[in-house]
Amino acid sequence: MTGTLYLIPNTLGATDALSHVIPEHVQTITARLDYFVAENAKTARGFLKLIAVGHPLARPLQEIEIAELNVNTPATALAGLLAPLLAGRDAGLVSEAGVPAVADPGADLVRLAHQHGIIVKPLVGPSSLLLAVMASGLNGQSFAFNGYLPTDAALRIKRIKELENRSRSEKQTQLLIETPYRNAAMLDALVLGCQQSTLICVATDLSLPTEAIRTLSGAKWKALLASGNAPDFHKKPTVFLLLAQ
Repeated sequence: MTGTLYLIPNTLGATDALSHVIPEHVQTITARLDYFVAENAKTARGFLKLIAVGHPLARPLQEIEIAELNVNTPATALAGLLAPLLAGRDAGLVSEAGVPAVADPGADLVRLAHQHGIIVKPLVGPSSLLLAVMASGLNGQSFAFNGYLPTDAALRIKRIKELENRSRSEKQTQLLIETPYRNAAMLDALVLGCQQSTLICVATDLSLPTEAIRTLSGAKWKALLASGNAPDFHKKPTVFLLLAQ
């Protein structure tokens, strides 16, 4: 029999209050595994260190096997990552933050696991995208995640206008993310590219003590930024949402 691939949610940022965001049964399952696939072995060990506070690990931390899967991993390496599961060993797939396989290179491994008949078990935990939709007050019946926008200013504005038009025609909430140090540039572009009536939500540090979520029209964001009261989101993970009115 093959092992089971557990999709293990991570925290959305540095926190010692693990029990507030990672359910007890998820911590229990994580603690009994001794093979993990993660974007970064060092940060994955940090996560396991938090798990170990309340749940003894299957092996000493330094003996737990962690294989890396990130944007630099060639597709030809995926089969090797699954080899322990095909030999009957359970494994955990862990993202850098939030749930694995969503806006995450782990999706390719999950697809290959299905092709090999490996059982895939998604576990409950924080998803910044769903938390943002929940808290935004925007349309939660129809929404789309668009990842990163172009870094070129003109292309970015063009893409924002395309997404706003799509939002208007389909009444659909559009979700975006940005490299945290470019958050201010993203909000400026949204205010510039969207109509004044379009609702824009900025959701920062979700599930963390520094969490901040605010939904305003483009006109109100423009006035707020002009007054020097920009959100405190520099270098903080942030989800941006828009809904055309």
